[in-house]
Amino acid sequence: MQKHATVIALTGKGGVGKTSLSAAIVRQLTEQFPEARVLAIDADPAIGLSVALGVVVTETLDDIRRRVAEDVTEKLHDTQDILAEAKFRLFQAMEEQNGFAFLAIGRPEAAGCYCAVNTYLRQVISMLADEFDYVVIDGEAGIEQINRRVMEKVTHLLCVSDQSRKGLQIVETIRKVADELVLYDEIGLVINRAPLPDRITEDVCGGIPIAAVIGQDDAMTENDIAGRSIFELPPDTPILLGARRALENLHII
Repeated sequence: MQKHATVIALTGKGGVGKTSLSAAIVRQLTEQFPEARVLAIDADPAIGLSVALGVVVTETLDDIRRRVAEDVTEKLHDTQDILAEAKFRLFQAMEEQNGFAFLAIGRPEAAGCYCAVNTYLRQVISMLADEFDYVVIDGEAGIEQINRRVMEKVTHLLCVSDQSRKGLQIVETIRKVADELVLYDEIGLVINRAPLPDRITEDVCGGIPIAAVIGQDDAMTENDIAGRSIFELPPDTPILLGARRALENLHII
């Protein structure tokens, strides 16, 4: 029987270090399971995960969506041919290095709604999941992709927040909506850049199990300023230790 992928989706408000944590999780998985097939999906149109992982993006998911749509109009008519062409182009577009493959959602050319690319992303996650052992999805800030069921089927939903009341309220809302719209096996919360970790309890976190608490991380800040990837950080930095702790508490490693 084929083993299904472990799909880890990260969500939360903007500015809490979600992308850095996504990159740290990718690094921990590649180091813990060097033979595993790991896919990192940057589902945030800002494409910050590529920088954090040191990846140069040459083609995005939206580029592929538009080209397949053109082919459907001009050449392809059979459903199986369309799916096969889409899958072929997806694998061609993936950047592979440091033990993982990478795919970015990109920005639509037209301003405004991301409905089409979000719908396509949902189909891509479903299509590619079983081609990999681990899929890490850095979701866009807020609740839109949860509302649109982009992350409809994940095994682990990882909410990320700072210690602010606003951040924790957004996480509570995400959890309530996800309970209705997302099929997940486990959920956890990472409190990042926590100045007062002793005050963090599940009572103030909406009852979401705390997967990790990460304090201020000067090494990560310096790394970001210098534009270096997560793979250039020393292994004992808080973000990497916190990512490992979260993966352990979610029973992934």
